[in-house]
Amino acid sequence: MLCNKRGARTYTAALITGASSGIGEAFARALPPETDLLLTGRNSDALGTLATELMRDGRRIEVVQADLATDDGCATVIEAADGFGIDLLINNAGLGRFGPHLANPAEAEAMTVRVNAEATTRLCRGLFPGMLARARADHRRAGAVNLASTVAFAPVPQFAVYAASKAYVVSYTEALQAELAREPLDLLLACPGSVATSFGARAGYRGGRLPGAITPETVAQKALAALGRQKVVYTDCLSEKGLGPVTGLRGLGALGLATGLGVFQSLQAMRR
Repeated sequence: MLCNKRGARTYTAALITGASSGIGEAFARALPPETDLLLTGRNSDALGTLATELMRDGRRIEVVQADLATDDGCATVIEAADGFGIDLLINNAGLGRFGPHLANPAEAEAMTVRVNAEATTRLCRGLFPGMLARARADHRRAGAVNLASTVAFAPVPQFAVYAASKAYVVSYTEALQAELAREPLDLLLACPGSVATSFGARAGYRGGRLPGAITPETVAQKALAALGRQKVVYTDCLSEKGLGPVTGLRGLGALGLATGLGVFQSLQAMRR
């Protein structure tokens, strides 16, 4: 990670999951030409088209078709990203199924958990060690963005598994932020509200776009602007005012717990 003349963070190589459309595509377009891109998703044609459009002389852009709901898909992406030498991870891929839980296909609900929660966990656990090693060696900071949602902060009937999976992303990211507080890695929790993408339609929601839905470009731009400057970013003022104090207190609590556990473990080690 470097800083350009305007103070914005510039990373050398980024992995973006779910890059074939929506917020993932917006992240790919928002990153500067100095950042090499590793784009992954299930739609290889869309990924190839995006890669061709964003290609510049001297810029590396590679595409990995992978299904993050599978063990092989996660392993393939981790191996490719380590070889690519990423210093920025954007965990954007997500699934969801709208409707009563008992009426939704069981496999669709399970895939939501595997992609939203398990794949996010596996990519962070699999890639952070290499990212940290490279950051220390280069005397730079690495970065990561985990995409959650404002629905993570309440139970949401007819979107039960999706909301619960995003609640996991919130808690997991907050805990990692506390664990990595002294490491050269900036981890951002992004909590967008309603976004004008095809996600709702794919999830089975037939009510059209919700009022006040923001563009995926806004989500990507706000997240990249916040990375390295704050721990959590919301994409609308109402959510920021209502949920910001909640995540602020949760973050302080996580830091306090991490400190207390560290002291306790040190005392235990001294007694041995």
